[in-house]
Order: sequence, then structure tokens, then C-alpha cells
Amino acid sequence: MKKVILRNVSKDYYLGTVVVKALQSIDLEISEGEFVAIAGPSGSGKTTLLNLIGCIDKPTLGEIFVAGEFVGNLPDRKLDEIRARKIGFIFQDFNLIPVLSAFENIEFPLLLNKTNAVERKQRTEKVLQEVGLWEFAKHRPSELSGGQRQRVAIARALATEPEIVLADEPTGNLDSDTGEEIIKLMRQINEGSKATFIFSTHDPMVMGYAKRLLKIHDGRITE
Repeated sequence: MKKVILRNVSKDYYLGTVVVKALQSIDLEISEGEFVAIAGPSGSGKTTLLNLIGCIDKPTLGEIFVAGEFVGNLPDRKLDEIRARKIGFIFQDFNLIPVLSAFENIEFPLLLNKTNAVERKQRTEKVLQEVGLWEFAKHRPSELSGGQRQRVAIARALATEPEIVLADEPTGNLDSDTGEEIIKLMRQINEGSKATFIFSTHDPMVMGYAKRLLKIHDGRITE
């Protein structure tokens, strides 16, 4: 089953009167359960591509299907719903809420989705154990290492049981050993679930763990 389909997708940005062609004529299909790395230098279009797949941005041209839905002309309310229920996001800088514990950070998207209290507790405990942070459930982000914070971010992304997990440079703020631990964890979770993982990187070590590698340069998929 195809989880992501892009057909002749282009994305332009405008800086005054200058047109920046961030993506050009992208054709791409990603199936359920894939573990895909999008690799390329800074400014190549990696983050723009993830933002389009994540329904954060809209294409200038072309068609995009995410989790079986055509998202090109959906209203913002519907896009919000798709992001909340079908897509999990992992960010380079973790994006955790400082005043909340690890447990509360993971639980937060379930609160937004109005998941009932019993199911919230069960899902949060389950993903805490999956990422190996059960004993740190009550710790706030400031009391955790970088690797532990990224594990919380991964758990938060998984708590809503998304069909697609998007990670933008998930090891970018970590040392090489911790980064390798994180990418191994992501792959382990991918292999134990049907979730499709799509992540951007410029790190050759991280690319090595991808089951499929897409190379992007100047807004075009080159390989």
C-alpha cells in the first residue's frame, strides 16, 4: 500500500521579486513500512519535501497523496486533522515542552486528540517502555541527556499510532554514538510496526541504516 505519492510536484518560494525553486518536478512513491532516508546538502530541498509530505506546506504545482488522501486542496482544518492523527513528527531540536515531564510531553498530543484518559495512560506507558525511558517518566527535559530527549520525542511521535513518521535531521544535535543509538532505535521500531519512517539527513552513518536512500540536489531527486 502506498503511503506517500507525489506526482510532478514543484515548490517555489518568493524573496521579494526573486523566485526560489525549492523543489522541481518531484515524482515519488513510498510504501507502507518503508524506512527511507532523504539525503542531500543544506539547501537541497530535504526539509521542504518533508514539509509537503507532512501537510505543513502546500505545493506550487503537482499532486500529493498522504495516507490515501489527496491533500493538495484540503482546507486547513482537515490538514490539521491528518497531521494530528496520521503523521508523527520528530525534530532535530526535540521541541519538548520544558515544564512538562517526559510522560506529560508524550501524552500531550493524545490530549489534543481528545483520547480518553485510560487509553492515554496505556499508550504513553507503552511507548515509554519501547524507547527505554520508563524510569525517567517523571523527569523534565532539562534533567535528560540529548539522546534521552530525542527518545522522548520519538515516543511522542509514536503515541498517536501514526501511519507515517517524519524526522528532520533526527541525529543533527547528537554526538555520533548517541546518533547511531537513535537511528537504530527508529529502525527497530519500524521493523516492529507498520509505520512508514521518512527522515532527512546529510550524515553518511545515518544513510547506512536506511532501507532505501533518496538523494536530492537543487530541488531534484537525483538517485
